[in-house]
Amino acid sequence: MTPGFVRNSKFALPGKRTRRAGEVRSHETVLALIPARGGSKGIPRKNLSRLAGKPLVAYAIEAALRARTIQRVIVSTDDPEIAAAARRYGAEVPFQRPARLAGDLTPDWPVFRHALEWLASHEGYYPDLVVHVRPTAPLRRVEHLDAAVRLLQAHPGADSVRWVSPAGQHPLKMWRIIRRRLVPWASPNGVREPYNLPRQRLEMVYAHNGVVDAVWARTILQQRSMTGRRILPLITEPEASLDLDTPHDLQVAEQLLRQWKGTT
Repeated sequence: MTPGFVRNSKFALPGKRTRRAGEVRSHETVLALIPARGGSKGIPRKNLSRLAGKPLVAYAIEAALRARTIQRVIVSTDDPEIAAAARRYGAEVPFQRPARLAGDLTPDWPVFRHALEWLASHEGYYPDLVVHVRPTAPLRRVEHLDAAVRLLQAHPGADSVRWVSPAGQHPLKMWRIIRRRLVPWASPNGVREPYNLPRQRLEMVYAHNGVVDAVWARTILQQRSMTGRRILPLITEPEASLDLDTPHDLQVAEQLLRQWKGTT
């Protein structure tokens, strides 16, 4: 594996904030931003859904607060109840996200731009690096956050870092339906009928899993992008990256958390 890239398959529960004596910090200021809107179609009020006795948003907050590389933890929400829960678990909620940036189809970039511009204009605060911590990935470890920050700090010419996992389905075995016929989603030159080849014959591919992303603030503001063009990978196994979209996902996460606590 490429030096500096991490594969991790062991997981632990995030706990309360701890700062250790002699902790070394980079000169860059690092902000963890947790987007947590009130609406959700797959799981109603998803970010407040109870998971092992805590609201889902609490897991992202606790992991970010424990990270050695992060100085501030802010939740961006349009919902007063989520804001109150976020503050109870130790996050800052210095602003309310506008409703126009809390729709089902709102992408991440305008949400992050709004947060950075608000902090600049109201506080004179300009973080160098932003860590995107999604509430929907509660099985992440604190080490996932620190590894992403440190890799980006070690490669200042890169634009961002993303955790990925081996893809469960190869894109060359995917299809579109056009005029009631199956059409390959992709047909690379020099590969005949890749959808009929054994998986082992195809190039290894990875899926973005949403565990943690780290991105320079300048990438967000100057490139108008959450990734930029040069994106560095960190690799984890799929079980670390359970993304909660359905009630069944919540049940699976609850079961895993109970197993890790030894209560089953």
